[in-house]
Amino acid sequence: MVLFAKLLKESMLFAYSSVVVNKLRTFLTLLGITIGIFAIISVFTILNSMETNVRESISSLGSDVIYIQKWPWSFESDYPWWEYIKRPEPDLNDYKELKRRSRLADAVCLSSQVSRQIKYGNNYTEKIDIMMNTHEYFDIKPFELEYGRYFSPVESEFGRNCCIIGNNIASQLFENQNPVGKEVKLMGRKLLVIGVVKKMGKDFLGASSLDDAALIPLNYGKYLFDIRYIGASLMVKAKVGVSLGELQEELRIIMRSIRKIRPLEKENFALNQTSLLNKMTDSIFKVINLAGWIIGGFSILVGGFGIANIMFVSVKERTHIIGIQKACGAKRYVILVQFLSEAVILAIAGGIIGLLLVFCGTLIVNSLSSFTITLTLGNVITGLLVSGIIGVVSGFAPAWSAARLSPVDAINTHF
Repeated sequence: MVLFAKLLKESMLFAYSSVVVNKLRTFLTLLGITIGIFAIISVFTILNSMETNVRESISSLGSDVIYIQKWPWSFESDYPWWEYIKRPEPDLNDYKELKRRSRLADAVCLSSQVSRQIKYGNNYTEKIDIMMNTHEYFDIKPFELEYGRYFSPVESEFGRNCCIIGNNIASQLFENQNPVGKEVKLMGRKLLVIGVVKKMGKDFLGASSLDDAALIPLNYGKYLFDIRYIGASLMVKAKVGVSLGELQEELRIIMRSIRKIRPLEKENFALNQTSLLNKMTDSIFKVINLAGWIIGGFSILVGGFGIANIMFVSVKERTHIIGIQKACGAKRYVILVQFLSEAVILAIAGGIIGLLLVFCGTLIVNSLSSFTITLTLGNVITGLLVSGIIGVVSGFAPAWSAARLSPVDAINTHF
């Protein structure tokens, strides 16, 4: 073990001295492997960041919430799409009956959404999301308020003309003023601002953020908009300790009963949950990751050929020295380890430079855009492992050819 450690140390020093002496050759070799590692780790870093952001966006929908909607989030291949069009939209009757009958639901909310413009004096917004919800929305999707308060049960129940606006809307209409207590106009109707949502920021899918939205009671919104036409969804949150599977079966039974669906008839509603989106995300990113390996693999292959080429040149240049080493008693494995060490040092050095470039790239992207990219420890380890493997694979053939040289022929070789 001590002999092996000593051999490895001497081989590394020998390889290091060779790398330092041939600076231009080293630079060109490093450039190839650096580009390869930069390409493959950049691809994986972006893909991992995309996947993380997508999953965070999906999780914001609620892992304990089931959405009862007209359209499913995933379609069956043998189900005609025109059958879905015939389905009715969830309505207030479904909402009231679910609240009354469900024993496993912690909260039930009916929600609908439409895009319209809001005005205050001479200021106005572009079309924003007008979110009409029953009172339970806050129980299912809680959020922080910068100013004001949430709707009272009376305001929600009797449909008072009040609203809670997003942070961006408040800044656009009221600049630096506190808008609580002021009135804005929606389709010519006055709405009293009772609250402002604290800045949330956009998620990757551009959803789940209330920064550019206005919330109004559903019982007020139904007089402005035809909910049956614009569509709605029921959000049902499970009680603590109740699994989504149990809640889903209860909701299926209740909804079939509410809509008077016979035992052998197909359901005219969809029970959606985030697990469906996660499954689709898994399958999509498996394909994308495979494509990333293929794209990055070609870049790494080019860097590997560069290392192999330079190592063959290095063996040719040092043939005389190899002959002297062998004449002095050096074994084949000693020569093999020396040249393999040089190839691995070159590859790992190029990999480290490539990782540093990726890290700098993440800092630049994060400072210039809202999309967050993170160079994970897993990607750093992957980059170093790939570099080391490429060094061993690319350097083995030159190292093996050097180890098999005849001492006599090697010593008599002149350049």
